[in-house]
Amino acid sequence: MPLIPLRIGEAFRPARQFRSYLYASLVLTVVFLILPWLVPVVVFSPLPVALAIAIPVLAVIVFVIYWIPLYYESIVYRLTVTEITWQRGVWFRQTGIVPYNRITNVDIAQGPLMRFFSFSAVRVQTAGYSAQAQAEILLNGIEDPKDLQEKIMGFVRRTGPVAVGIGPEEPPAADATVEELRAIRRLLERLLER
Repeated sequence: MPLIPLRIGEAFRPARQFRSYLYASLVLTVVFLILPWLVPVVVFSPLPVALAIAIPVLAVIVFVIYWIPLYYESIVYRLTVTEITWQRGVWFRQTGIVPYNRITNVDIAQGPLMRFFSFSAVRVQTAGYSAQAQAEILLNGIEDPKDLQEKIMGFVRRTGPVAVGIGPEEPPAADATVEELRAIRRLLERLLER
């Protein structure tokens, strides 16, 4: 399946393999973390105790199976000329906006299971999050992470960091503000002279 190029301003979603990755993660969790203790409890406990433990565990597993496609459909990313936006969440929706001029680093992460499903995660860090272990934005399910990383860093290089002092590239709006302040000062001085 050919990769769809990312277009500025258009929303994009994680790769379809991301949903399969979530199901595989659930299967691995059940096989290696739940079954080793659930099977002995069910086999060696009285029937009421076994049912009281097994039924809620099975209900949670069925709920997660139902939840995975809903969660996948809720994830939306967008690159604009000034920022990255994201949203996700089934019941509790989260959204975020990160301007390019706040971004300090863009990393690519890929674990063994992600490699098996042929996608990566792109972690975007900003000045406020650089000392923390987690990224401000985690773009999961990216099939061509290098392309996305280059697009983001291209915008970062063009916008420059937000903490840079005003130099020759001072925005024209700042000139207008300074002129307006000077005009107000002249008016105040004239009023004081009277």
